[in-house]
Amino acid sequence: MKDSDMKKDMKEQVQVNIPFGMLHDSYLKRFLTEGINPEIGLDAYALDRFPLPEFRQVAEKLAERGLRVTFHAPFVDLSPGSPDPQVWDLTRRRYEQVVRLIPVFRARTVVCHAGFETKRYGFLGNTWFENSIRMWTWLGGAVHAEGGRLMLENVFEEGPDELKPLFESLDQTQVAFCLDTGHQSAFSNTPLATWVSSLGSTIGELHLHDNFGEKDDHIALGKGIIDFSAFFHALKNELEAPPIVTLEPHREEELGASLEFLKHVWPW
Repeated sequence: MKDSDMKKDMKEQVQVNIPFGMLHDSYLKRFLTEGINPEIGLDAYALDRFPLPEFRQVAEKLAERGLRVTFHAPFVDLSPGSPDPQVWDLTRRRYEQVVRLIPVFRARTVVCHAGFETKRYGFLGNTWFENSIRMWTWLGGAVHAEGGRLMLENVFEEGPDELKPLFESLDQTQVAFCLDTGHQSAFSNTPLATWVSSLGSTIGELHLHDNFGEKDDHIALGKGIIDFSAFFHALKNELEAPPIVTLEPHREEELGASLEFLKHVWPW
């Protein structure tokens, strides 16, 4: 296969993150023209600004083009394990807004930040986990009922042991792990290989971007310090079939560079 053909093939296999507001206002034509599968970010701004018919119009155009859709749920100021009933209820209401859009877009997955931070919530002991398990059990079932699958993503968790209790307590046919390589590199002192060996069997999606291990730069794959060759080799030993893959560039020019890099390390 020619490099140009393989690059095109990789683009067809991945999702690319895009906030719904940006997709609606500026980028829809490009996604349609170039055949880019979107992972649509549904933040509070989008959920409150756009009425259902506008969501439906975008969904229909994506479907006509034959593009796959995944969702990223809102996360700013939400806390799925909060001991404050009003905060927990607000978090659930935001997720309910996302669930209603799953059949509109036929979204395959809904990614949520798992949301645990030892420095913020460690003093709560098991309370935070018990509340979050209650949230994810409800949401995992709701997403599954609409034909999708819930993915819980690492952000500030220091290691896989902080997430393992969640997956041991949840129905893994309905809830899986979204491993974010950039977050692991920037915020976790635990090696990426340990994340894979500990939670590899629960992985259903990857968020791929690179950095230099200090902050969440979201630069193109291969431009930072993450050893993606070793990562994919380890992951291939854990998973027979490839997970859903989402590229998360924060600049337009990073997408092409990531696709070019990915075709050389993709193991499936």
